[in-house]
Amino acid sequence: MNKLAYINDHPHAIQEGETILQFVKRSQGDKLIPTLCDVSHLKPFGACRVCSVDVALKQDGPTKVVASCHTPVAEGMHIYPSSERILKLRRNIIELVLTDHPLDCLTCEVNNNCQLQEVAARVGVRDARYPAGKDHLNRTKDLSHPYMTSDLSKCINCSRCVRACDEVQGMFVLSMAGRGFESRIIKGMDTSFIESSCVSCGACAQACPTSAISDVYESKSIVVDKKIRTICTYCGVGCNLDVSVKDGKVKSIQAPWDSKVNPGHMCLKGRFAFSFYNHPDRIRTPLIKKNGAFVEATWDEAYDFITSKLNEIIKENGPDHIAGISSSRCPNEENYLMQKFMRAVIGTNNIDGCARICHSPTALGMQRTFGTGAATNSIEDIKCTNCMLVIGANPTDAHPVTGAKIKQAAIKDTTLIVIDPRKTELARYAHYHLQLKPGTNVAMLNLFFYYIIKENLVNISFVEQRTEGFEEFKQHILSLNINELESITGVDRDLVREAAIAYGSAKNAMSFHGLGVTEHSQGTSTVMLIANLAMITGNIGRPGVGVNPLRGQNNVQGAADMGCQPDQGAGYLDVTNDEMHALYENFYGAKLPKHIGYKIPQMYESALQDKLKAMWIIGENVVQTDPNTQMVIKALSKLDLLVVQELFMTETAKLATVILPCASFLEKEGTFTNGERRVQRVNRVVEHLPGTKPDGQVLTEIMQCMGYPQPDYSAQGVLNEIAQIVPFFKGITWENLGENGLQWPVNDGGIDTPILHKETFKRGMGTFYKQTYKESVELQEHSKDYPFIVTTNRGLEHYNSGVMTRRTPNEQLIAEDVLLIHPDDAKEYLINSGDMVCVESPRGKVDIKARISTAVKKGILSTTFHFPEVMINNLTSDICDSDALCPEYKVVAARIRKSRGKYRDPKLK
Repeated sequence: MNKLAYINDHPHAIQEGETILQFVKRSQGDKLIPTLCDVSHLKPFGACRVCSVDVALKQDGPTKVVASCHTPVAEGMHIYPSSERILKLRRNIIELVLTDHPLDCLTCEVNNNCQLQEVAARVGVRDARYPAGKDHLNRTKDLSHPYMTSDLSKCINCSRCVRACDEVQGMFVLSMAGRGFESRIIKGMDTSFIESSCVSCGACAQACPTSAISDVYESKSIVVDKKIRTICTYCGVGCNLDVSVKDGKVKSIQAPWDSKVNPGHMCLKGRFAFSFYNHPDRIRTPLIKKNGAFVEATWDEAYDFITSKLNEIIKENGPDHIAGISSSRCPNEENYLMQKFMRAVIGTNNIDGCARICHSPTALGMQRTFGTGAATNSIEDIKCTNCMLVIGANPTDAHPVTGAKIKQAAIKDTTLIVIDPRKTELARYAHYHLQLKPGTNVAMLNLFFYYIIKENLVNISFVEQRTEGFEEFKQHILSLNINELESITGVDRDLVREAAIAYGSAKNAMSFHGLGVTEHSQGTSTVMLIANLAMITGNIGRPGVGVNPLRGQNNVQGAADMGCQPDQGAGYLDVTNDEMHALYENFYGAKLPKHIGYKIPQMYESALQDKLKAMWIIGENVVQTDPNTQMVIKALSKLDLLVVQELFMTETAKLATVILPCASFLEKEGTFTNGERRVQRVNRVVEHLPGTKPDGQVLTEIMQCMGYPQPDYSAQGVLNEIAQIVPFFKGITWENLGENGLQWPVNDGGIDTPILHKETFKRGMGTFYKQTYKESVELQEHSKDYPFIVTTNRGLEHYNSGVMTRRTPNEQLIAEDVLLIHPDDAKEYLINSGDMVCVESPRGKVDIKARISTAVKKGILSTTFHFPEVMINNLTSDICDSDALCPEYKVVAARIRKSRGKYRDPKLK
């Protein structure tokens, strides 16, 4: 039977754990109780008391004034939100607030969109009876930051900004200083935004009820024509965006409060780095290279040129002399069409993408062990885990919203284990940081298993009932020399033992891994061991556990799901299997190839050997992001035809035969699938720029030009087609995705699956695979002459090759790649922070600015790859994971010297 409480003597059912405010809002809406300091996604604070209500324990009993935001509702409670006493109290509170607030509403930038103004109107206050304060009114504005602004004369000391910084982002930049009328918000050690450690997430600005803290886009004040919900184009978190549009242009972006992925939270890229979409550098007409120079063309001219060349190559050399690279930044529908174009129209399985490049070891390793190569759980399960293992990932930079959730849990004392060669931000909060040598993940995890077995932490019942191959795996682990493993990793075995015990003894433990796991020659082996770690401890199939890959780009999961790999079609069906092959042929109405096509490294090799004549690339800047840059350039330069669909003139586009100008994520529709398998709707926010087209429309039109009867493009139409061929999309429709999407597999009726492998694995029994550490060939062959190891990573402010973010104010925050070097190495080579350093590998050399840092160990160098001025991938090798052909970006043999060249300011063009 429902427990009841009463609002103005009318009964309503209460829910466990509700506050009075939550109870009244759920039962009666937002109108009865005004608030100032309360925000739905922050903890109750009780600073303003505007939410006060009268409460009695029985009808007509004595009442007591309480703050509804943090007082629990109880059975039988009688709540009077608008008694005369309460109305008078609220008016008095607002009058006191207004005495220390400038009464300049008519000239204030958030006039008519200010919560203080709204609450004052609701309680009937127009003027304040009290004398004006003297402190707040003379404070100067802080306009130092490219995005964040503050005018603390408008501050009402509600602490919403402080709490957002603390509870959402976990940066603790903002705090309250002083007492009484002298109390005020400060940044860092009372400095400006730009000088503080602010990471520009904007959570404080969104939480602020006035214009005390805002942003340069005036997100709260602009009067807009419409707000449209869509999905971020950057990392695999899949944040929801509320985009404000006026006069056909994007004005600002906020985080929806009701998003399951990112309630009220985003990083600076998602919230602020959108101005690239209509940047003057956007390509706005097709370009055909003639006599070494690009010439503008019409779309029909470009299509005719491409069609003629493709047909000529197919006739003279066969379809396998053509290859395609799809894009993880494009929606599922466009990736699906790209692989369909290559298979059903061209007639080849030479289709690949960065989804396979960066996370193919994840897909392959988890398919071998579990049967499904995707995250087993949801990110929100962090709330119910007892231990988090983060290996080879830096989510506070690369997946900031997820990183903030992990960080918040660690701050609240959920055990955090970080396995990473660098002292990342999360490593500072970790209970155990295992700072291993790059490339030694397999040795580290084998050491982990040794102690889990030795300490009797194996979940025997789970292993016996749901797995196979354990005994052989166990004997392999116990046969290993732990002295050797300790030496290989460079981490104290006792620290590893403590971490292993913490993971193995936790009630619920979940792991997160990233490119620091996959981009190694033993990437697939490492992923299989991470999966084995979950199985050996029984951490699969329930909330708060599992294996959760952190996808680098926004639609890595989706691009793989759609079949952008040479061995599996849409839905991961084997292209060489007779039954699957027949299914695809019948569905596409075309003769399809049955042999496995080229992966990207094989495409380059084939081009150099004249076995590949044409390549079609969508939205990937492979010259800057793929390893061994000079080899990539040589391969692409040998092609007879290179078609590039792009927004900007990238390093790759410069080599193209034809450039087709396409639409950004804000100008198209479709679906993205984030790292937790959540399929979400991408809605068109503005019309695509004149002269450009959505990638899906381009693919449809070229398919039609080549004689294939593909229906005219619509995202909804293609999604319906996908649902007919991809088994785990069967129950998905455009309509039932709603605001927050669905996690595949989605069955008939739109029933989704937040947790995989609850009762059984996709492959039946989970399988243990033994793995033996093997030193990278890169170090075996070159470490004598190249004693340093360079490992690459991403920065918070930029995204991959920086094509988009470098065309936003993000470049004012970080304008260059830098090389992290340990103080001892810097001293030995007479290098100071700010010096230019020449870094040389067996493939080439680059000049880059040094930054002395203890974040890396002696002998280890680390840098990002966002700026073409450096082109760090001139150094990286084309050594790959032997199973998945994922490049080994994380282990590069190198040597260094102080550069003789002078430092060139990257801001100077």
